[in-house]
Amino acid sequence: MDRFTRGIAVVSARHPWRTITSWVLVLGAVFFLAASGGGTFTDDFSSPGSQSARAMELLDENFPDAAKGTALVVFETQDGTLDDQRGRVADVLSDVDALDHVASVADPFEAGTISEDGRIGYAVLTLDIPEREMGKPAFTVLSNAVSGTDVAGLRVELGGDAVFLNAEDSSSGHVGIGLLVALLVLLVVFGTLVSAVIPIGLSIVAVGAGIGGITLMAAAMEVSVSAVPVAGLVGLGVGIDYALFVVARYRENRSAGRDNSRALADAMGTSGAAVVFAGGTVVIATAALAITGVGVLTSIGLATSIMVFFAVAAAVTLLPALLSLLGDRIDTGRLVRRHRPGKAAEDTAWWRFGHRVSARPWPYLLASVGVLLAIAAPAFWMQTAFPAAGDAPAETTHRQAYDLLAEGFGTGINAPLLVVVDLDKAGVVAPDLPALTRDIASIPGIASVGDPQTSTDGSTAVFTAIPTTGPADPDTSTTIGQVRDAIPDNVYVSGITAVTDDLNAQLAKKLPLFIGAVIAVSFLLLMLVFRSIAVPLKAAAMNLLSIGAAYGVLVAVFQWGWGSSLVGLEGPTPITSIIVVIMFPILFGLSMDYEVFLLSRIREEYVRTGDNTESVARGLAGTGRVVTSAALIMVAVFLSFVASPIPSLKMLGLGLAVAILVDATIVRMVLVPATMALLGKANWWLPAWLDRVLPRVSVEGPAIVEATHDKLVNTTDDAGILSAPEPEELISR
Repeated sequence: MDRFTRGIAVVSARHPWRTITSWVLVLGAVFFLAASGGGTFTDDFSSPGSQSARAMELLDENFPDAAKGTALVVFETQDGTLDDQRGRVADVLSDVDALDHVASVADPFEAGTISEDGRIGYAVLTLDIPEREMGKPAFTVLSNAVSGTDVAGLRVELGGDAVFLNAEDSSSGHVGIGLLVALLVLLVVFGTLVSAVIPIGLSIVAVGAGIGGITLMAAAMEVSVSAVPVAGLVGLGVGIDYALFVVARYRENRSAGRDNSRALADAMGTSGAAVVFAGGTVVIATAALAITGVGVLTSIGLATSIMVFFAVAAAVTLLPALLSLLGDRIDTGRLVRRHRPGKAAEDTAWWRFGHRVSARPWPYLLASVGVLLAIAAPAFWMQTAFPAAGDAPAETTHRQAYDLLAEGFGTGINAPLLVVVDLDKAGVVAPDLPALTRDIASIPGIASVGDPQTSTDGSTAVFTAIPTTGPADPDTSTTIGQVRDAIPDNVYVSGITAVTDDLNAQLAKKLPLFIGAVIAVSFLLLMLVFRSIAVPLKAAAMNLLSIGAAYGVLVAVFQWGWGSSLVGLEGPTPITSIIVVIMFPILFGLSMDYEVFLLSRIREEYVRTGDNTESVARGLAGTGRVVTSAALIMVAVFLSFVASPIPSLKMLGLGLAVAILVDATIVRMVLVPATMALLGKANWWLPAWLDRVLPRVSVEGPAIVEATHDKLVNTTDDAGILSAPEPEELISR
């Protein structure tokens, strides 16, 4: 792999303008195709083969009018009752009926959807197309038009699951704050404006290309509305970090006396190869979300893979071209006095700390594991749910509508169940529908049941059942189970609450396979690169610890409400199940980034010196400052999403930031050196037969590999443990 990245970099550097022109053409083509043939974004939370999915398929095929999207126009009178405001309510509904995508609006007085005290009511608004075909912009226009209605003495809001799920999120300003912090960190690391700006510019190019690619993907499959925010969040972080690692190694090589061309080629043969390997791991890990079989997760995983792919591509092609053009001007615009990368490793605090940990590995190992387990402990009490409008910011119209509906009709009105009957199948027939509604109404946890509606061809019937509890209440899931136990085989329960229940069940069934696949692939890749059994085993265990710490913090902050006001919440809020799943492959892949960068440097030193303790200390000295800076940048970008008004994005941002911070500090700087000191030469143990079978992949640089490969192959002891040649031997060779 080192020869591959080195070769690409050399070609890009020799023909910089061709490389830049190629990128401009690719970006132009991607943007043009995305604008002309790209698809729209929609969330597919269905679980294939589930009851809720079957119900929606029936409606789409046999009862398209019932499959159209709906929303609720909610009224509250400031004085008296709504009956006193009939004229004004009628005027509002007339205006709403004239809006785009509105097929009809029911009269709340005729439908009987007025609260007992007469103050609150709602009108069912039926869209002229299924909600998935509208998209967020159209829903935003509709929401603003309804909630912006100004009628004296009357409050008007627009609610319902469709409005909540398609609410717009503005997070670009928060991302800008993250990029500003990243720029400040880069200025401290490099000390010059040009060096600091390059990684940020490169990440923006990669994210732009990624967004175009994701839009094109949306034309071929359903892509979640959250795909771009999530993928963009990861793309910005890795894009900056990958460029940072390459530029830092390039400048280090220049400071060591190499000319610019050699410094760049060697940087791409080491750090560039690590970027390709680490990025490939993230791509595979996130694409593995397709194993869950859930559409929304599959699209987010593939979108993130596309984004990371462009970040890697930019780092190994566009970056060498830019560095070649800049030459010595890479140091232009000095603003901050920077660390001298050429000074001896023994003069750094990282080298001294590495020796300190290696001298007393057990105390450091036990202390760090204890801290991680303490942070991760709350994860054992994690309870996941699907977000509802009641978790949205208080100022949004769908949250206002949710609260009004709960006040006037009970919380269950916000978690309606949709019961669909396939009258063409054996079981319930049309004359049995009244009895079916009575049976469901008698189930504990059901507040009311609506009248059945039958399709024109008589093949499908549908009605609603309102539970007594809200959408995020575990009792609602219990009620859904009781309803399903009581109905015949040709009756199905759907609705957003039932859909998310089925989604959670699907995830519970697929998660072991998904997690196992991610760990297995990562283990195999690390074993190929580092020719070791212990290294990938340690990496998997340590990654799980850092991910567990992130989950523990999510439980404490969101589920228990500890310090929730600091992240802009009013109190405890349910942890979104899909966020927990999305975090796992992203964090596992990103953790591998730091693992690869640190261990590849340690292995370089071990191959050169044969001294396990010294190689760990020198590996820390060579990467500690850069890895820490990269982590700070990643944390800054991720924390910027905590300012988002959407609780799920807050969870994602905080969880990723905590995991990266823990991983780059406690894990990489304490756990890794402590375990490597304890294992000694066993770190690099690989059975001889396996060493012969496995293909060779290297991220250590061609010079080291060429100088040591034959010697290393022939210097394994009887146990298969790799013995490095003495430094004098390497020099003589």
